[in-house]
Amino acid sequence: MDQVYVSTLNREVQLAQPGEFAALRIGQMTIWPPVVLAPMAGVTNYPFRSVCKEFGAGLYVSEMINARPLVDGRDKTLKLADFGPDESPRSLQLYGSDPYYISEAVKRLVDEGRIDHLDMNFGCPVPKVTRKGGGAAIPLKPNLLRNIVGAAVKNARNVPVTIKFRLGINADYLTFLTAGRIAEDEGCAAVGLHARTAAQLYHGHADWNAIAELKQAVRIPVLGNGDIWEAQDALRMMRQTGCDGVIVGRGCLGRPWLFRDLADVFAGREPVDPPNFADVLEIMFAHARKLCDWFGERVAMRSFRRHASWYTKGFRMSSELRAGLMRVETVAQLEDLFRDVDRFQAFPPSAMRVVRGKATGVQKVALPNGFLNNLEDATPSPGADDDTGDGG
Repeated sequence: MDQVYVSTLNREVQLAQPGEFAALRIGQMTIWPPVVLAPMAGVTNYPFRSVCKEFGAGLYVSEMINARPLVDGRDKTLKLADFGPDESPRSLQLYGSDPYYISEAVKRLVDEGRIDHLDMNFGCPVPKVTRKGGGAAIPLKPNLLRNIVGAAVKNARNVPVTIKFRLGINADYLTFLTAGRIAEDEGCAAVGLHARTAAQLYHGHADWNAIAELKQAVRIPVLGNGDIWEAQDALRMMRQTGCDGVIVGRGCLGRPWLFRDLADVFAGREPVDPPNFADVLEIMFAHARKLCDWFGERVAMRSFRRHASWYTKGFRMSSELRAGLMRVETVAQLEDLFRDVDRFQAFPPSAMRVVRGKATGVQKVALPNGFLNNLEDATPSPGADDDTGDGG
């Protein structure tokens, strides 16, 4: 009998064969399976990373940290940049548009022994970021990008640096090949490509052909990002593009066991059926408790509300219960909501590829006035580091 989880799209995907895929090498790190948890603002904090890591090996990157408040020593930023006592390797994503603040932030992270790997975000499509010339706007100015990346690599010393970017801001301004070559020139250990433009946000299908094009253009490892909803999607991407590893974002929201499935398919094993509702709830409650221990219950449970909606996606629940999820203030309230629910429900196959997290839709990318007039300019835009949003 077919396993519950298998979608029609992936029924015919052959599992990995012995020796078909190599471990991912980033500096001195060896990552197997070649899978990276995407940095997601407000999501990939230590509690979530630890939940995901319980299900499988790989590299688990922190949420995006802004360089300037890190340099200024702001308590909230320092907390976001913290790792758990058992985390190894410690992987952090840094955001910034000014080489000075990048230099100082990287010096601090390295001198204090905080990190084993540094990723940098040049793909954030959020309007409040691009409007000030940051995020996905930076690769439009290759000299500025080069200065930022060079500053990071120089001050990282033996810590490997990777950068993540999009295809470009839109179809008229595709910058991914230039960004990849700059990363290689400046000594980055690898690059990650979210194969959509900033204008696409998370709409439609990622362009895996562009990942293949980037792989042909550079001699450093290339990680593909976009549309990894099931474990077999990772195999399809690597076979189709020749990339060296995959970055998993929205597909693991409310489904951290995706990393177990990924470990299975790369080892040539059929993934087991996904957990039933009872097991999903236990995973969800454990995640909530970890978050409360890390941030305090009041702050944690408000941020956990969206996680609860992701965990329960597709299961049969009353509208009153779903509404209640958006009002929970304590773990006890969360657990009480599910006291009378049918816990023996199998995981709904229809929920496997349901979009979680960021909404779809397209946008016109906001840029500073005159930003496109001189793309050779290497001057950071004023105020670009004052406010950040979700990573791309």
